[in-house]
Amino acid sequence: MHRKLIQILFLVFSTSIYAQNFIFKGEIGSFKSASAFSVTPSGFFYISDIGNNEVVKLDTLDKVIQKIGGYGWDNSAFDNPADVFATDLRVYVTDKNNHRIQVFDKDLNFLFLIKTDLESNEFEGFRYPTSCATSIQNDIFILDSENTRILKYNSSGNFNLEFGNYRSGDFTLENPSSIALSHNSKIFVLDSGFLSVFDQYGMGLLKIHSKNETQNINITFNNLILNSSDSLYYQNLNNPLSNFRNITPSKIPTDESIIEAILFSGKLYILTEKRILIFSIL
Repeated sequence: MHRKLIQILFLVFSTSIYAQNFIFKGEIGSFKSASAFSVTPSGFFYISDIGNNEVVKLDTLDKVIQKIGGYGWDNSAFDNPADVFATDLRVYVTDKNNHRIQVFDKDLNFLFLIKTDLESNEFEGFRYPTSCATSIQNDIFILDSENTRILKYNSSGNFNLEFGNYRSGDFTLENPSSIALSHNSKIFVLDSGFLSVFDQYGMGLLKIHSKNETQNINITFNNLILNSSDSLYYQNLNNPLSNFRNITPSKIPTDESIIEAILFSGKLYILTEKRILIFSIL
């Protein structure tokens, strides 16, 4: 198979802290050990809390709309909900230790799950998934941590293809930690100091050196944020992927680690293990 020429770029991370662009406005949520969050276009937050094995739906005024979970392997129960991804219609929860993706409606009513038998089908089977996201075509992309690859399923949960494994050549993944999708259905994978970009058919497009300590990636609309435990790096996807700006606010408590961050509706939302911090953008 023809292999596309790999492009490796070095990201430039600005050392200037643009803390003066942010004003702390408050906080919402109370969690035991949050692992991820997602916001819908209509403005509802969904948070996965591995400490309580729960998923919580919040509005921006800190009202708990719905909460599901508890430890277990039945539908709507979890064993390490490592990631959550939400649209206005569906919520996808990466139920890591149960080796499955649970799919809910916007009100967190159970719809179906994706769970496979790796022993009987090595191509579409996965174990210990760590991240999940969907495209605008409603295709589902799952990060299979045990086999270091991405699996693509259609909107009904039927297997389509795999990529990122040894057959991907220069785009073979080594230790991927999280994935995110852009509006044009490009798949961004954070992997051991690299940010790898694939098209929706699994073709590697771009491989970029990132900072080794970055541990998570979030794309909301055209806003891409990489984060470490104490820093945020921003890139607008309308621009070339070359210069990430440090946007870490100065008011983040030093005893709280950053889990993930979202730019949405003129505000910066930062998830820590215990809460969501809110900053206005000047």
